[in-house]
Amino acid sequence: MECTVRWIGSDAGMSFVAETGSGHAVVMDGAPEAGGRNLGPRPMEMLLAGTGGCTAFDVVLILKKGRHAVTGCEVSLKAERADTDPKVFTHVHFHYRVKGRQLKPEAVARAIELSKDKYCSASIMIGETAKITHDFEIVEEA
Repeated sequence: MECTVRWIGSDAGMSFVAETGSGHAVVMDGAPEAGGRNLGPRPMEMLLAGTGGCTAFDVVLILKKGRHAVTGCEVSLKAERADTDPKVFTHVHFHYRVKGRQLKPEAVARAIELSKDKYCSASIMIGETAKITHDFEIVEEA
C-alpha cells in the first residue's frame, strides 16, 4: 500500500493533497487558527473516517456472507483526544445503525465483534491508544 502526501504550497496555507496507490486523491487542511483555510478535513478526521469505513465494510460483508438481508449500515464515531502532544485518540465510541429485513441482534452483534477483534485493522490500531466502545441499533425495512 502506498500514498503520497504533498503540501500544495505557501499560497494554500496548510493544505495538502494525498494521492493513494489506488489512484484517488483527497485534500486535507488545517484549522484557520493553525494556518489552514478549512478546504478539507483535518488529517485526524480522515483517520477517524477511515476507521468508520473499515468497520462498516466489515459489518456489511460479514452480514452478507451470513445471508442476512442487510440493506444499509451507518457508523457514527465520536472520539476524544489527549490534551497534550501527541494528541492521540484516547476514547472512540462507535454507534452502528444497521438496516435490513428481519436482522437478528445476535448476528449484528457478532459482525461488530468480529470487525472489532479480528478484521478492522484501523480500529485495532487505534485500540492501542484508545478505549473502544460500541453500541448498535437495527432499523427494520419493509
